[in-house]
Amino acid sequence: MSHEKSLTKRHGQADATRRLRMGAGALALMAAGALLAGCAASAPGQAAPISGAQAASPSAKIAEAGSATPRLVLTYDGGLLVADARDGAVLSNHKLAGFNRVNPAGDGRRVLVSTAGGFQVLDSGVWSEKHGEHAHHYTSDPSLTELVFPAAKPGHAVVHAGHTALFDDATGKINIFESTQLDNRALPRTEDVALPEAHHGVAVRLADGTLLVTDGNAEAVNAVKLLSAPDAEHRRTTVAESRQCPGVHGEAVAKDEAMVVGCEDGILVIKDKKIAKLEAPDAYGRIGNQAGSEVSSVVLGDYKKDKDAELERPQTFSLTDTATNTLKLIDINYSYSFRSLARSAGGDALLLGTDGKLHVYDVKNGKEKKAIAVVGAWEELIDWQQPRPTVHVSGGTAYVTEPATKELHFVDLKTGKVSRSVTLPEVPNEITSIKG
Repeated sequence: MSHEKSLTKRHGQADATRRLRMGAGALALMAAGALLAGCAASAPGQAAPISGAQAASPSAKIAEAGSATPRLVLTYDGGLLVADARDGAVLSNHKLAGFNRVNPAGDGRRVLVSTAGGFQVLDSGVWSEKHGEHAHHYTSDPSLTELVFPAAKPGHAVVHAGHTALFDDATGKINIFESTQLDNRALPRTEDVALPEAHHGVAVRLADGTLLVTDGNAEAVNAVKLLSAPDAEHRRTTVAESRQCPGVHGEAVAKDEAMVVGCEDGILVIKDKKIAKLEAPDAYGRIGNQAGSEVSSVVLGDYKKDKDAELERPQTFSLTDTATNTLKLIDINYSYSFRSLARSAGGDALLLGTDGKLHVYDVKNGKEKKAIAVVGAWEELIDWQQPRPTVHVSGGTAYVTEPATKELHFVDLKTGKVSRSVTLPEVPNEITSIKG
């Protein structure tokens, strides 16, 4: 079963249990068509903000560095690795049972681990503190803290415009907090938004406080709504919506804060508080995973045509221009997985192919600029949770995992060459980075 189809089954659990969980926090709808969200300024922890040095573990050794020290966090079956992003040296190994996922927390230091019970805070141990016109940079030992944002089924965690939005698939509850308010002693205050029904969804808070949310239930998700910034009574109302997006999945933000959300028959473009539908040329044309860039109006997306496939290995990808509201499909001679999509710092589209190459495309015309041999040829596995080669970009480097050899490859996107390869102590699965 594919990643997307398996999610539908995995999230279609007991509605009665979900409604009981939702009952305490859900708010009623106002007039027809206006979605209200409860915006309780909850405070799981009341500790005052503290500096990075103070927030480090009491036993951690803190050292000042000459520059920001980026780090990587990689998952494996039953744990997490923290590595130096410059040379791949493994700095710590944290055992954590089960299948875990990693998400940037948004503060340049911490990572949110989607695990049993919620989003657990992992401190990478690197941060910077501004001091006048310059900054001081620090390092300490990474630590998996005991802080957890509660969630019965932690789903998407989206960072944008200085805020982080967490989505609980089991309840339809969203927790939003200022990304920089994270520390290691207490959870930050959150705005809590309760959607009418539980579903596998996503939320994105925009710079002006507007909130993009999905709307549906465990059986079907076909709506996207744009909610106003909260009023004096912490209420939000619907300012735009579309119910023409069957199988809603995935989101990305492009230049000028334009957003896209994928559908099974095309894609939605959300900008200027309006939602437009771009139809796929095929009756079933699913764009379920996207990669955006704040320097480009074009969003890279996957594209699948076979509705009945247990696992479709696509040989087409999509480019959606949010400036012109146009959708372009590019045919290729290799396939890829949902962990193959990335963007360069300059906005180029990157696709890690099953041919073992990292393909670089110009998003303006869809033409391939280069193909960099990185890993051995591979085939996407049916179980989406199983490790497969994955690409993640930070700065001018594309980090590519190769589970078959336990390797992590560093690709210099400027030279188009693999600059370094290191062997990890565990089989890598997901990967994310912290700039420090």
